[in-house]
Amino acid sequence: MSKPSPSLRSPLAIIFLTVFIDLVGFGIVLPLLPTYAKSFGASGLIVGCIMAAYSAMQFLFAPAWGALSDRIGRRPVLLVSTACASLSYLLFAFGSSMTGHAALWVILASRIFAGICGANLTVAQAYIADITPPEDSAKRMGLIGMAFGLGFIIGPMVAIGGQWMFGKTGPGWIAAGICAANFAAAVVRLPESWKPGGSPPVQRTRSGQVRHVMESPALGFLVLVFFLATFGFTCFESNLSILVTHNYQLSEHEALKVGAVLFSFAGIIGAFVQAGPVGKLVKRLGEPRLVAGSLLVFAIGLLPMPWLHGTVALTWGNLFSAHGGSWWLLLFFVALIAIGSGLTRPPLFALLQKAAPASERGLTFGVAQSGASLARIIGPIFAGWLYDRHPSWPYVSCAAIALVTGVVAWKRLVRSAAVPMPAPRPA
Repeated sequence: MSKPSPSLRSPLAIIFLTVFIDLVGFGIVLPLLPTYAKSFGASGLIVGCIMAAYSAMQFLFAPAWGALSDRIGRRPVLLVSTACASLSYLLFAFGSSMTGHAALWVILASRIFAGICGANLTVAQAYIADITPPEDSAKRMGLIGMAFGLGFIIGPMVAIGGQWMFGKTGPGWIAAGICAANFAAAVVRLPESWKPGGSPPVQRTRSGQVRHVMESPALGFLVLVFFLATFGFTCFESNLSILVTHNYQLSEHEALKVGAVLFSFAGIIGAFVQAGPVGKLVKRLGEPRLVAGSLLVFAIGLLPMPWLHGTVALTWGNLFSAHGGSWWLLLFFVALIAIGSGLTRPPLFALLQKAAPASERGLTFGVAQSGASLARIIGPIFAGWLYDRHPSWPYVSCAAIALVTGVVAWKRLVRSAAVPMPAPRPA
């Protein structure tokens, strides 16, 4: 692949902001959904549907958006998805101003619409792959992970401030405004990165798109690894607050504070490792070793979590003191989990970039993101079902899955020297 021209280096900032701002908007809405839904008289099932709607729509539509970007270019898809994200948050603000069950249906519709149009992450990754030589791919893919993590941290803070200043509709208006500003910046500063060739990609049904990618032994294995890695982290984050509340004897008010501290801590660690160390580690170890090693680190961090107990008095002076029992150990293992998870995504997508034909990068990344969305749908259900049987089971089972996946990835990617891998066969 040729070195990217200087004119295509500056768009990295816009791509970073595109993902960051999109996740700020997502982070603004997410913590408000259960509260809003409950205040409108929703059942637990309806709350769950509203929470899952975004990921469910991404699961269904991400491959199609990725394939469309292969046919018509990345820029128009990014612009459309960003504009539609702004509209979805306007719909969320409108629903927040309503009352009763009508409000629930409007909020649910806003999350479905946002998920359908949520092509930003998939196409942003394809955009970076277009303008990046293979040797720098993992480092630049780390920028996506960093933007993802920072946006998810800052979003809830904006949600609290927006609700405090403008009431229930405030967070939706702020998210819509942020996405609209990002759309305006992209219109002015984002050039096209991919010019489709004279022979357009084969058009397939959605199931045909997924099957085409998964039938390639190389790509199918990498997508499966990404699915399992996302599944494990989703199980961890969905049960962490419940586990810590039980093991550290926290009240509901204390659990909210501690959960915010732990998730922010994990997000900062994950963003940091993807911003800098991942590039150096890839140069030193290579993508295959880093993928396998990151899964082992994740497993080591996850396994001891159910057996960490203590009590804590929640003041900043003694939150992490000896009085807090095993708080320092808890932070240590949460950091390992965040490091392991943060180091998995960039080298995996670098391997996908190498293995996929240039004309099908959008489709390939879309299928991978679709698999991750599926993991985010079924992961919390799986973890909750196991937790009800024994609090340690979600952590032990996901640690075992990560360990086995890491070992298989080592054998498949490292020992067999299977990278670069063969591209999928033309249909």
